[in-house]
Amino acid sequence: MEIDNIKNSENKEKSEDTNKDVGYFQYYSHLQHQQNMLQDFVRTSTYRNAITELKEYSIENKTVMDVGSGSGILSYFAVKNGASKVYAIEASTMASKMQIILDAAKGPLKKNEYLADKIQIIKGKIEDITEDIPKVDTIISEPIGVLLVHERMLESYIYAREKYLKPEGTMAPSLGTICLAPITDGGLWAETMNKARFWQQNDYYGVDLSPLSNEAYHEYFTSPVVGCFNPLSIMTDDYSISRYDVDFYKVKLADMQDIRIPLNWEIKYTGIIHAVGGWFDCEFGLPDHRNHEIKPVVDQYGKVQTYNSIPVKLSTSPRSPATHWQQVRFLLPEPLAVNSGQVVSGEFRMVTNNNRSYDITMTISLYQPVNHGVTNQRSGDIDSSSLISTKTCKWFLHEQVYNYSFSGEYSNTRPENLNLYLPEKHMAEDQSEYCE
Repeated sequence: MEIDNIKNSENKEKSEDTNKDVGYFQYYSHLQHQQNMLQDFVRTSTYRNAITELKEYSIENKTVMDVGSGSGILSYFAVKNGASKVYAIEASTMASKMQIILDAAKGPLKKNEYLADKIQIIKGKIEDITEDIPKVDTIISEPIGVLLVHERMLESYIYAREKYLKPEGTMAPSLGTICLAPITDGGLWAETMNKARFWQQNDYYGVDLSPLSNEAYHEYFTSPVVGCFNPLSIMTDDYSISRYDVDFYKVKLADMQDIRIPLNWEIKYTGIIHAVGGWFDCEFGLPDHRNHEIKPVVDQYGKVQTYNSIPVKLSTSPRSPATHWQQVRFLLPEPLAVNSGQVVSGEFRMVTNNNRSYDITMTISLYQPVNHGVTNQRSGDIDSSSLISTKTCKWFLHEQVYNYSFSGEYSNTRPENLNLYLPEKHMAEDQSEYCE
């Protein structure tokens, strides 16, 4: 009987996983959602520039695989840059819509004629395809979600590398970096709390809603808030922002199941931490990019010249132009008051769930440096005797809500406008940052 229960539970989980996949692929089968991504200038132009930059080593006269090809735009970029053959893998019905583009290339009007006989569309998940595909020189993909990992498409990208990429082949993108920082955002926190308080009413059209108040509070404060935020709300200097690299040439599938990001923030301003702000960066580098730091070029006179080959980069930082990924804020149920010079240390842990996403647990501790305000934070040396408080927070990355209140304008903002304050001895130095 117990075995039957276990089997039934496993079958239910598989069914739920399948249903999540169906919903996921249905979403991306709509042209309007593909348009949203295509019209993201930063995303589309960066991929075009990266594929063009990789042309000589990785695209021209090479076989390419496009994992999760969607609209097919990356496949088209690859063909434009001389790819001899592109295998476009797409599980949604966008595969048939992409085929319309390819058929038109050979039609009487020969629209996009350069695509003719260059791309083979294979409908299905990369993990399920049965076609006999040879190993390829390069894998391109846009497998990225909120905070890099949401939707878990990266696992398909890694699977494709392990099964289909030639030794020394190219992955584009090659590196993803998750960035986390403490931020102040009293407006968002108060707005969220006000929404939760709705459920504290004991006479709403004659109904007492208060039995649901705890559930509402939990729901609102475990839901990540997607949307751009003011970069000046970050309460650390840049060097103290937590960064976690995912090297797509080396990372294993198992590594993506349980991601642990160390946190070690040296607090710059006295103020209130209301949330953790998150974003990601990507690079498009060659395999073992160190071997290509100096790239030889023959100039017009036949003389060999060299220059540094720097990977194309994509950033979703709050200081960079906005993308459709935006940023994400993880609100603390109880804000944390901090003083300049204190240190917040801990771990941001992400564990996969059955919703094509991650359950997140963060444990942080607040420390007061014991050596009169001078910390060894950069070396990670924090004396436990200086511990002030510890707290644990939870969020569900798939339970996202959206907030578009930030206008993007912050040039006239000063720290005090955000209720952030420096010690008096640093005030004059800080003011120079805001003076022309």
